Amino acid sequence: MLAIRPLAEPERLDVLVLPVRPTDPAAGGDASAELAPTAVTPPGGTAEEAAALVPAARLSGRAGEINTQLRPGRDPGRLVLLGIGDGGESAWRTAGAALVRAASDETHITIALPAGVTPATVRGLVEGLLLASYRFRLTDADEPPALDGIDLLLTDPEAHEDALATARTTAAMTRLARDLTNMPSSVKTPQWFADQAAVAAADLPDLRLTVRGPAELAAEGFGGILAVGGGSASGPRLLEMDWHPTNARTHVVLIGKGITFDTGGISIKPVPAMKLMRKDMAGAAAVVAATVGAAALRLPVRVTTLAPLAENMVSGSAFRPGDVIRHYGGTTSETTNSDAEGRLVLADALAYAVEQLKPDLLVDLATLTGANAVALGKRTAALYSENDDLAADVLNAIEAAGEAAWRMPLHGDYVEYLGSEIADLYSAPVQGAGSVTAALYLREFTGDLRDRWLHLDMSAPSWADGDHAELSRGATGWGVRSLLRWLAAVD
Repeated sequence: MLAIRPLAEPERLDVLVLPVRPTDPAAGGDASAELAPTAVTPPGGTAEEAAALVPAARLSGRAGEINTQLRPGRDPGRLVLLGIGDGGESAWRTAGAALVRAASDETHITIALPAGVTPATVRGLVEGLLLASYRFRLTDADEPPALDGIDLLLTDPEAHEDALATARTTAAMTRLARDLTNMPSSVKTPQWFADQAAVAAADLPDLRLTVRGPAELAAEGFGGILAVGGGSASGPRLLEMDWHPTNARTHVVLIGKGITFDTGGISIKPVPAMKLMRKDMAGAAAVVAATVGAAALRLPVRVTTLAPLAENMVSGSAFRPGDVIRHYGGTTSETTNSDAEGRLVLADALAYAVEQLKPDLLVDLATLTGANAVALGKRTAALYSENDDLAADVLNAIEAAGEAAWRMPLHGDYVEYLGSEIADLYSAPVQGAGSVTAALYLREFTGDLRDRWLHLDMSAPSWADGDHAELSRGATGWGVRSLLRWLAAVD
């Protein structure tokens, strides 16, 4: 990642960035934007020059607006005017993302932050810089980015060290989730994913990791995971990670869907729907990365993460439409669509969490349905919960993190669609709204934690078709930032 340093005095002035904000309408005047006073005074004459450029360039001050002025033979050699919008954390995240893309050919930049800047501002800026500079490439010919250093000019650098460290960890964990999700499935088997989690957790005290293989899963009755993974030469796994600080008062279980590739099984997908199915484990990537992040930040909450990992493949040993699956704990499901496999592995993990882990709160993330995108578009997850306080807390964390979700209803009228004539449940009804019925199915496995459970269907926002703000094309790492915000606030 980029090296970012907080400084009280500039050490290099190859490129100097000055903030521009919208003019306060109450202040009068014709200009639509103005130079924001900075904590550290820019070199002689630079501020005056920048102030004259703002109206000449017709800047609006909107977050992420960029104007570059060349200054041959002078120091700094480039002057960048950066729109910061309302100056809040979200606006600075957008501004940082725009800046790091615009300055990608530079080697070093210095950003003069406004006077009175808050730690939240610094966190937003640093997250934007580090997340938008992410890229995933698998080629020996790839050249490293030119930009490798950014200095932040602040009156009191030490006052912002904690915010900077939190932003670095949050960005690093989001990038980890992106790396895991972007990796082609020719490499990303269930065991490979478990190995990567072990590497990420290796140096963190009090973070424990166990992995169950096919034999253990069969012995303990994880029928959903075994059924979905049974068609692949790469057997399924159940990863369990536990962060247990001594001062924890609340125990949270996070569960993430981990289908490392999804052909749809015997109910095979068409090619266009299959080609990005390496992303079908983005939920598992998010909860694993968030748990590693919680341990790195020493958050005072116990977090146990479960990632049921399987490849849903086509073979003679693949489960069939119409099969009845016996889940952990004994509940049975009739499935007539092997492409509705994610809920089957999640059902096992939910039932195990309720029976064996007995947490205070239960949250799952899953790239579960295409209906998520139909209902809410490409950037918004669907949130389901019967607990108003839990839903509000998670939604607030999602908004603060710069991600997006919308609370959806758990319609009681749809429950009848889950009825099966030969099993306890019918896993993939064709009636009702697809994302809602999938959530209702999962709810059946939450037992006495039903009123403390929350489900996020994040299939749509797990992937970006192009660069946007702090998102880079490909895997977004959706959920890591939100979970870390929420876990930090759990009482």
